[in-house]
Amino acid sequence: MHLEQIIMQFVSLPLKTPFETSFGREETKRAWLITVRGEGLEGYGECVSSDEPLYSEETHASAYYALRDHIIPRIRSDIGHPYDIFNQLKSLRGNRMAKAAVETAVWDWYAKCLSRPLCQVLGGRAVASIPVGVSIGIQPDGRQLCQVAESFWREGYRRLKVKIRPGWDLEPLTLLRRHLGAKVPIMADANSAYTFLDVDHLKAFDPLELMMIEQPLAYDDIIEHGKLAHEITTPICLDESIHTADDVAKAWEIGALGVVNLKIGRVGGYASSLAIEEFSRNHRIPLWCGGMLETGIGRAHNVHLTTLPGFTLPGDTSASSRYFDHDIITEPFVLNADGTLSVPKGPGIGVAPDRKRIRDLLVYEEVFAVSPQPLTNSERRERRFPEIDLGR
Repeated sequence: MHLEQIIMQFVSLPLKTPFETSFGREETKRAWLITVRGEGLEGYGECVSSDEPLYSEETHASAYYALRDHIIPRIRSDIGHPYDIFNQLKSLRGNRMAKAAVETAVWDWYAKCLSRPLCQVLGGRAVASIPVGVSIGIQPDGRQLCQVAESFWREGYRRLKVKIRPGWDLEPLTLLRRHLGAKVPIMADANSAYTFLDVDHLKAFDPLELMMIEQPLAYDDIIEHGKLAHEITTPICLDESIHTADDVAKAWEIGALGVVNLKIGRVGGYASSLAIEEFSRNHRIPLWCGGMLETGIGRAHNVHLTTLPGFTLPGDTSASSRYFDHDIITEPFVLNADGTLSVPKGPGIGVAPDRKRIRDLLVYEEVFAVSPQPLTNSERRERRFPEIDLGR
């Protein structure tokens, strides 16, 4: 199979409502969309980097330069299998979100070349839909949290995730638990907002019987999460600390996690995702698919990934209307009455980009030809590109 072009498009679209976490507030979703072309077909991917290096070290600007100067020049036109992309890029350290944007687009394209849904190519189960939960940002007060959460629960979402931070944690969670009752699955996501010195405070969460507390301690820590796990009864879910199956194995060995959050972009693409899913499944570790406020392109990839048998808990892949009044795909994802999203049946990710919508939201675009052989180091250094402004 032969790739011919890779297209980078930077889009900016408004969120339906602001989304606030322990490290900031987002009002706009900005993302690099990747299109790969070849054999008369297109594959689509999305980079889940952010404006600022707060969730991870990657930003839209760093992803652009990584893609332009290092990742795309290493992609070869002849593709036997999407694992080829992983092998071509494994010498590059980090930059996982940028790598994943291209790698996932190639997986979509490859599945289309085979005329098969991506979930089948990944080894997923033959299911019509996948169960989903919803993530709730930090609210102005506890009363509004209860209103928002109850609304989502009544819509049918199977699990509620509440963002927390010091000063906005135990009181609103207690109020929410009393409001919704003991049977509603609730979890808390700290996004690394606490330290081990907060252990006594975190113990106070235990009576709430949360499904889990996600990444309470440092984004790059495993050891202290292991210590915390011996002090609290609430299961610990690791997010930012997990990039590879080896990370999961180390955390599991020392008892630092009870649940794994898997995000395709955070771990660098499908090759790493499949390894993490396999380890979690073999060791019976509860696993779910996290979200990064993706557009319909990234959302479709999450849905297909979640068909794999290792995913045992509802993920954050909510309906398109959770975040956008108008998504960038022609048929947005809709929440079914049973709290699921339907798995697209067409080839690849099974959704089509809304080209007019993307054109209206487009900030920047660049097209690259794919060469039979990767550029050498000297050839990459000789390339000259204009500086661009992503600050719309």
